Amino acid sequence: MTQTSDSPPVSADVSPLAASAAQTALAWHRAGRGAALATVVQTWGSAPRRVGAQLVVSGDGEIEGSVSGGCVEGAVVLEAQEALADGKHRVLEYGVSDGDAFAVGLACGGTIRILVEPVGGSMPVALLADLVAAQTARDQVAYEVNLTTGIGAVLRDAYPERMRLDRSGVEDDGETFVAVHNPPLRLVVVGAVHIAQALVPMAMLAGYDPVVIDPRAAFATPARFPGVTLLEDWPDEAVAKLGLDARTALVLLTHDPKLDDPALVAGLQQRCFYIGALGSKRTQASRAERMQAAGFAAQDITRIHGPVGLDIGAAGPAEIAVSILAEMTAVLRGRAK
Repeated sequence: MTQTSDSPPVSADVSPLAASAAQTALAWHRAGRGAALATVVQTWGSAPRRVGAQLVVSGDGEIEGSVSGGCVEGAVVLEAQEALADGKHRVLEYGVSDGDAFAVGLACGGTIRILVEPVGGSMPVALLADLVAAQTARDQVAYEVNLTTGIGAVLRDAYPERMRLDRSGVEDDGETFVAVHNPPLRLVVVGAVHIAQALVPMAMLAGYDPVVIDPRAAFATPARFPGVTLLEDWPDEAVAKLGLDARTALVLLTHDPKLDDPALVAGLQQRCFYIGALGSKRTQASRAERMQAAGFAAQDITRIHGPVGLDIGAAGPAEIAVSILAEMTAVLRGRAK
């Protein structure tokens, strides 16, 4: 049985459940309101938002998202309105040497370049719809656009290194901007235990969409996990329903092979970027033997991080949760040893 309760309010910058900028832009355009997408394509110095950050501007001036944390949004909205009027893209640059940037309060030493694309103009509606469809299907795609011509395309199986690092940016030619559109990060936890109660809210703050799996109804309750999707199914059934992909972290916390192992098998068969399992080194050795007996090669088994988490001397559920999230981050960013 699946249980879902209302999600608690979280920052729009980190909520994995919020509509993407592309989804919002498409919805506004189809509603007849008009929409333009503004995207940070380059930054220098103390720019407040990372490359790839987006702001959506409607024809009537409503905005969603941010390209500077409020510093230059007013100026970008005016440019977006003009882009909607003439249908042409534009590349804007704001910095401390620019009087307009001073007027809107850009941080000292910061410079940003922003691409503005009107939907139905330089950005075809069909292209935006393709991007939204990919996001909905949790497909990894790249949006490639020429900053001079404004011509863009949604590409699959392209820019693998950028996709792995989740890093948008301008290519060496200085004209091609590549926006990485990875699916939202997802955390699948097997075992609604005390560590999970600490890990899940931490992961949500880090941008993960969590799901907790536990067939034991007394453990997987909305009271213990408010605002979290709970699956009271056996782990193999639950992960089959969810599907596991390269943007999923799988954490096994029951310390019970009959619950952990089915999910572990599914995780090893799929492309989960992180698999962690609770237990001692002896438990991990036994786990490895079971996976070997199940037919997995040594290189597959080495994907299992066990004992789970970075060795920071953690004591208690909260500190163990910190160590797990830290290890997940290290693996995601290519910093794991």
